[in-house]
Amino acid sequence: MNDILVSVIIPAYNCGKYISKTIESVLAQDVSLEILIINDCSPEPIDEIIEKYCVRDNVFYIKNEKNLGVAETRNKGVKLARGEYVAFLDSDDYWCENKLRKQLDAIKKTKTVLCATARELILPNGEETGRVIPVKPEITYKDLLKQNPINCSSVLIKREVALEFPMHHADSHEDYIMWLEILQKYGRACAVNEPLLKYRLSTTGKSGNKLHSAKMTFKVYRYMGFGLAKSVVCFASYAFNGVKKYLHKA
Repeated sequence: MNDILVSVIIPAYNCGKYISKTIESVLAQDVSLEILIINDCSPEPIDEIIEKYCVRDNVFYIKNEKNLGVAETRNKGVKLARGEYVAFLDSDDYWCENKLRKQLDAIKKTKTVLCATARELILPNGEETGRVIPVKPEITYKDLLKQNPINCSSVLIKREVALEFPMHHADSHEDYIMWLEILQKYGRACAVNEPLLKYRLSTTGKSGNKLHSAKMTFKVYRYMGFGLAKSVVCFASYAFNGVKKYLHKA
């Protein structure tokens, strides 16, 4: 009988400084889980760091034969997962204790298929900033059109739903598209408004360059099949809420 409740998917790429803390934060969770660490052809040697955790029977280390990118690597993890739920975690972020338990309780209470959490921003060196990006307890499709409060490393989702809506269009914010498609069908998600995710700031990731990130956000609406007018309206709302969010955290 499969007693794995959550499969945690960690794409690994040039993460030698951070991956140990990431893995240990998952191992500290108080639910039945497995960890799928997928090396996406990292040029930085990370095997030795990760392999020491593979003595555990619930930690699995997979290596891509070629670089797939983070979206396809996550999709691969979802296909390999055996849990009822999957959780995504980037290799430079980490979780607080009881993160998964609190999300499972929220999903059970609200009968939703996806749960996010608030997050605290940390500096690249790991220093905590005390700056928290909150989330509403309920996130609707209409809310999601105005902004994306769902951070990928905070998400817990039914595996069958993640299989139904894999990530695609990696030249945009593929996770945002995934959440939009899910809520377009299922209507709403729930969230735990506690900073259970420690999110590491970076200038090298997709969202590091704000102009580039904005262009990718506009692509999201076009990939969703929205006309130009609706895309402009959604983007304007997204930009307004983004500025408000960062003014608040400043």
